[in-house]
Amino acid sequence: MRITGISTHVVGTPWRNLTYVQVHTDEGLTGVGETRMLGHTDALLGYLHEAKTNHILGSDPFAVEDLVKRMKYGDYGRAGEIVMSGIAVIEMACWDIKGKALGVPVWQLLGGKVTDKVKAYANGWYTTERTPEAYHKAAQKVMERGYRALKIDPFGTGHFELDHEQSLYAVSLIEAVRDAIGPDAELMLEMHGRFSPATAVRLAKELAPFKPAWLEEPVPPENLKALEKVAAKVDMPVATGERIHDRIEFRELFESQAVDIIQPDVGHIGGIWETRKLAATAETHYMLVAPHNVGGPVLTSASLQVGFTAPNFKILEHFNDFADAEIKKVIKGAPQVNPEDGCFHLSHEPGLGVELDVDAAAEFPQQQARFDLWADGWEQRKPKGTE
Repeated sequence: MRITGISTHVVGTPWRNLTYVQVHTDEGLTGVGETRMLGHTDALLGYLHEAKTNHILGSDPFAVEDLVKRMKYGDYGRAGEIVMSGIAVIEMACWDIKGKALGVPVWQLLGGKVTDKVKAYANGWYTTERTPEAYHKAAQKVMERGYRALKIDPFGTGHFELDHEQSLYAVSLIEAVRDAIGPDAELMLEMHGRFSPATAVRLAKELAPFKPAWLEEPVPPENLKALEKVAAKVDMPVATGERIHDRIEFRELFESQAVDIIQPDVGHIGGIWETRKLAATAETHYMLVAPHNVGGPVLTSASLQVGFTAPNFKILEHFNDFADAEIKKVIKGAPQVNPEDGCFHLSHEPGLGVELDVDAAAEFPQQQARFDLWADGWEQRKPKGTE
């Protein structure tokens, strides 16, 4: 079997574009991959256009490791976010083809299942007025859908510092959310790399009474020493990793023991197999894996293939019941959270178990998507000019 071509389809919303790639073969099988680029969609498409000729056409889709190696190292330049995301969409499409050809789900090809379900946590649910009352109601709706966990960044446009008034307001938002979801649901605290170590530590201690399940990206991701400083002073699990685009770059993070939970994005770190390798390394450091997942249903399905096979997989992020819920129609067989237990359940469908509906995707053309964490109202995911 050989790859004969690829086709790209961008599904747009005001705040994000999702890039779907179909990989076609000479035996009539087609696989699909997905990633979510923020502000770099055209760059990704440009890279894939060149990689198609240089690496992809004529390749054996079963030889996933070889194709990834050539795409990553065959252009000599160091692979960053765009290249690793391009690799990811092709890589997961190849796994999809391989599973379809063999009649088995991808998780079966990764060593088989270690669990029948993966817990989900909701994100993108607080696209509402930024008040305790509105957040309380929104959080209740999350619980009504069956979720047992959710994540929130309550810090407005905070950057390095957060003054006393805004700190108290952030605390009031978290207090309202915890009251809405009860004592047993997991509440993930997101900082989006906003703060200096001192500010992150102070806020973590002020919010500790509400029992956060983890403290996510408390400081910008470029300075590991700053992260170590935070980890040494807070009494809750620390999570990070969504903006690391090569599993090799996790090495120093592992050695530092500064985090408890790593959050690779399957769509940015080279795909399913790269993430599964990373999970195995994390296991040797007694760390859990909870992938960043701000994409659509294909990326969710790809992440679940790792989740069903990795013993140290904690939980999976899910946006598609809240922000941009209508985009689920572009994928047939989209993974769904079971309202009875708040989990994704094992699928036995071959490959990734999903199919792209090209006609439905065309209803959401590419947009000049914009997501600015430093702008007022960013949490509503409605950039200026789109209201």
